[in-house]
Amino acid sequence: MSSTAVLSYAGWAFLPNLVTGWLQSIYYGITIRAGDPKPQPGSPRYVKHRRRIHMTVIIVYLLYTLYEADYIIQQSGDFYQDLGLAPGVEEKQIKSRFRRLAALQHPDKVPTDDLIRHAAAESNFVNLKTAQDTLSDPIKRFAYERFGPDMLKWQHCKTIRDYLATGIQTSSLPLYAGSTLMMALLSLTNYLQWGRFWRYLTFAGLFLLEYHTITRPYPSPLLTKVFNPILSKLKLHPPLLPFQLLALARKTTFTLFIAFSQLGNLFPQGKPTPAATTSQLDLQQLVRLEGTAKASEIESSRLLAMDMAPFAGDEQGTKELRGRVKEWLVNNTIRADPEVRDAMGRVSKRLKRSW
Repeated sequence: MSSTAVLSYAGWAFLPNLVTGWLQSIYYGITIRAGDPKPQPGSPRYVKHRRRIHMTVIIVYLLYTLYEADYIIQQSGDFYQDLGLAPGVEEKQIKSRFRRLAALQHPDKVPTDDLIRHAAAESNFVNLKTAQDTLSDPIKRFAYERFGPDMLKWQHCKTIRDYLATGIQTSSLPLYAGSTLMMALLSLTNYLQWGRFWRYLTFAGLFLLEYHTITRPYPSPLLTKVFNPILSKLKLHPPLLPFQLLALARKTTFTLFIAFSQLGNLFPQGKPTPAATTSQLDLQQLVRLEGTAKASEIESSRLLAMDMAPFAGDEQGTKELRGRVKEWLVNNTIRADPEVRDAMGRVSKRLKRSW
């Protein structure tokens, strides 16, 4: 992974938890009436709500990341879009289209005294000329569709084999070697154990997709029979090229790795021992009992406040009410206790004997 990817991973390691906390507070503020007790942290109800909200946050993050990656690809464009052509056109159509655009957008048609427009026209014409030269050459077109604009820097390449070797060495090899090393280190340190199988499976799927895409002389069927037909029907944006598909696949894989690390916090890891299971059950019961006691205390306070409402501002009435409540508690709670009654009986007998 690159340094940018590591920083992004570190940022999204805690941000979903923060967003989940905010959303859970808002959710309780909307769904729970004023005065009613809210689920306490650690209670089963609180944990269930947090798990659902957290999973929703992760799914929304995945969808947003894919949208962002696709938006960046659309803004970057490609040589086919620059020429206004569809992928797979013949060489004659490419040259004809370039001559038509050159006649309309040649820098000589822009006044030289307008420096900004003239510089923009020259840059646009150079881009059109580069697109025409690249797509008219079958070897360069093969390399461009699989590696994107980076292949323009590989001036020493003359054959398809040269482009493949250079592309693998400069793009694919560092990515997969670095990612494999990092995943191995994380496995040795027992970090991110949850979803390890799915993480390796996703990584292997990305490798197979990239290997199939860059080595075949024809575009990937996943691109020509699935993605591009759907995009053409929905009219979302122009057809994707192989290197654009790979960019989306890499971004999706990296995002799934972050999702796996977040989901690991929601599910227990490993098989608990009997002692650990008993301890967890005891802890859950204590937490549940504590929550029940707090809820009862809040409810009792609310009922007492309602009973005392008619005596608001009346100190004498309030004092008398408190005295009667105290007397009732003594007579009906304390004296009704069996041990208290036995003690009072023994004291009465001693008093009678002394008399």
